[in-house]
Amino acid sequence: MEMVQTKVHHKKRQVVIFIILILLWEAGSESIQYSILEETESGTFVANLTKDLGLRMGELAARAARVVFKGNRQYLQFDPETYDLLLNEKLDREELCGSTEPCVLPFQVLLENPLQFFQAALLIRDVNDHAPEFLENEILLKISESSHTGTAFPLKIAQDLDVGSNTVQNYTISTNFHFHLFTRNRSDGRKYPELVLDKELDREEQPELRLTLTALDGGSPPKTGTSQVLIMVLDINDNAPEFARQLYEVQVPENSPIGSLVITVSARDLDAGTYGELSYSFFQSSNQVIQAFEVNTVTGDIRLKKMLDFEEIRSYRMEIEASDGGGLSGKCTVAIEVTDVNDNAPELTMSLLMNDIPENTPDTVVAIFGISDPDAGDNGKMMCYIQDHLPFLLKITVENFYTLVTEGALDRESRAEYNITITVTDMGTPRLKTEHNITVLVSDVNDNAPAFTQTSYTLSVRENNSPALHIGSVRATDRDAGANAQVTYSLLPPLDAHVPLASLVSINPDNGHLFALRSLDYEALRAFEFRVGAADRGSPALSSQALVRVLVADDNDNAPFVLYPLQNASAPCTELVPRAAEAGYLVTKVVAVDGDSGQNAWLSYQLLKATEPGLFGVWAHNGEVRTARLLSERDAAKHRLVVLVKDNGEPPLSASVTLHVLLVDGFSQPYLPAPEAEAADAAPAAPLTVYLVVSLASVSSLFLFSVLVFVAVRLCRRGGAASVGRCSVPEGPFPGHLVDVSGTGTLSQSYQYEVCLTGGSGTREFKCLKPLVPNIMGEGVGTDTEDNSNFRNHFGFN
Repeated sequence: MEMVQTKVHHKKRQVVIFIILILLWEAGSESIQYSILEETESGTFVANLTKDLGLRMGELAARAARVVFKGNRQYLQFDPETYDLLLNEKLDREELCGSTEPCVLPFQVLLENPLQFFQAALLIRDVNDHAPEFLENEILLKISESSHTGTAFPLKIAQDLDVGSNTVQNYTISTNFHFHLFTRNRSDGRKYPELVLDKELDREEQPELRLTLTALDGGSPPKTGTSQVLIMVLDINDNAPEFARQLYEVQVPENSPIGSLVITVSARDLDAGTYGELSYSFFQSSNQVIQAFEVNTVTGDIRLKKMLDFEEIRSYRMEIEASDGGGLSGKCTVAIEVTDVNDNAPELTMSLLMNDIPENTPDTVVAIFGISDPDAGDNGKMMCYIQDHLPFLLKITVENFYTLVTEGALDRESRAEYNITITVTDMGTPRLKTEHNITVLVSDVNDNAPAFTQTSYTLSVRENNSPALHIGSVRATDRDAGANAQVTYSLLPPLDAHVPLASLVSINPDNGHLFALRSLDYEALRAFEFRVGAADRGSPALSSQALVRVLVADDNDNAPFVLYPLQNASAPCTELVPRAAEAGYLVTKVVAVDGDSGQNAWLSYQLLKATEPGLFGVWAHNGEVRTARLLSERDAAKHRLVVLVKDNGEPPLSASVTLHVLLVDGFSQPYLPAPEAEAADAAPAAPLTVYLVVSLASVSSLFLFSVLVFVAVRLCRRGGAASVGRCSVPEGPFPGHLVDVSGTGTLSQSYQYEVCLTGGSGTREFKCLKPLVPNIMGEGVGTDTEDNSNFRNHFGFN
């Protein structure tokens, strides 16, 4: 087997055709032609494309090389290891090309990344695989006995499907005394036999002769075909038939119905009788002619036996013989041209199709395809287009090859799928078209970061919550798809390094649910902020963040706490009230605080118990204990009051405080019981008795009493003897957060308190706090008078 590689076309310069903005079509400066014998076995080596195209070793495989033939036929294939070009199937030249010579199959070599085309062709060379064959096993030849020597008689030809030297090259005739044979050339290049008379015939001596005609092709060794020639010797016939024209030419549209009249040939014979009767028949006609046409032996009408196909055979040439009854004949030639009819819609052959293309990649090749139309003229001219308003472009290359590319970058989030209809229309009448539908899916690229539904979130959780409580959720969405849209949540480092975020909250990485890890205390931490991150699982991963603020809602978990008066069972604090006090006289003020906030810290006061109901009252909003009416001598000297302090929570919490009130005549200083009396609860009247004794003794000496009182006051303020106790006045008001501005019961800046400590117990506990009310009988009278009216109105007294 012989392989030949030839270069059939050389261009002086390289033609660069723009297909893609970055990827170029390079029409190579050479079109390479390979040749191979027909009937060669599949897998036979054809060419080393890597070397012929000047590529690097392995480049064909790396660039996904492929061979594209018209009609998507795969006559060639690549060796999977070496990428040499191999024959894919056994080829039959006669089937592929018929009588067309040379038999050339053009193809393209397509390479990707970057995209390149190389033009090439495969020449199928003929082998002598067909012998000559006569259409008739016996050829009848009638010759008049009056024929002169040298007269030539053409014989019918033999058919050979091979071409070139492998077709019929010579004819021979069996040995005889009357004829020899010449092989002559027809106008179409075929050879035909011609019998020449060497010796006159005598019908009476030999009425017929039988010879063997042999056709030989040019193969090595040659193949042959034979037919018998029967020569009948006739009596004298003076005139041979003659046709009106030697050449008849006619055009027949393809697809004409069977039986259509093509043309009528006519001959005449001057003889009379049977010698003048003519019969028409085909002479030396090919099998294609005999299959397509028929001739009326009497009228000479040539009609269609089958429908003609312009794309298969475009013209026919035949010999028509007119024979008379005496054996003489005349011949003419009929040339039939088949005219094209637009009966073939354009064909589209897809060479490369990318159904899935990534977004954000401009000028991406989607498809490469070729179009063809076997019709001729305008019927074979084509135009190709796609729908409007699509982000795609059709770019023409060479030899009716098109490339479908994206016009700019696609955005999957805007549109993820395109249905493209490629329409190919010819220019014939009527116009025929072919539509090819392709679906292009835009694959996702991680080009969108997750986006939270809110830039910041505010969550609320009530204090004293149970651990692992779900306190809220954050949510982020990603417009991408697949793994690029799968969001993972996480806690970012806290904004405040002092906030122990890791011990406060956690987040579910899959759904963004937030959980409190421990019980929160409003009084310790009222609010805190942190950042939450959302990252997708794309490559590279994209992320975003949002701010989360957690507000701890107060729960009524703190009961009111009484600051004054302090409760000390061993030394209760006693308030002294002059008997001359009018209604609304300020006895003392109960001061309490609540660690909660809001309505949970709104305190109200009420008198729960009293020794003598109706004598004292408590203002509900500020805790002031005042006299409800004028005091009288009939009122008991000692009173015990229980004040209830209650918050406004749900359920409300409360605390109570016990006050001891002593009605005295003319005293405005705190009554300080002797240390011995502190443990004598059973005898509450003993301190009063002692006090009365001292008072009676001091009457006798007013001067001495004044001195003793002055000394006692000075000693008390300077932290006098331990047996008597120490008293100190705090500098300045109580801390600001205990100041009650709205009248809710906390300390007011308008009050100052003495703190009295017991002297004998050694515990240094708060003994008694009492507001310092100067000049009870002087300046205080006016104040009491104003308060009296408010007090009566508050408690409902008249």
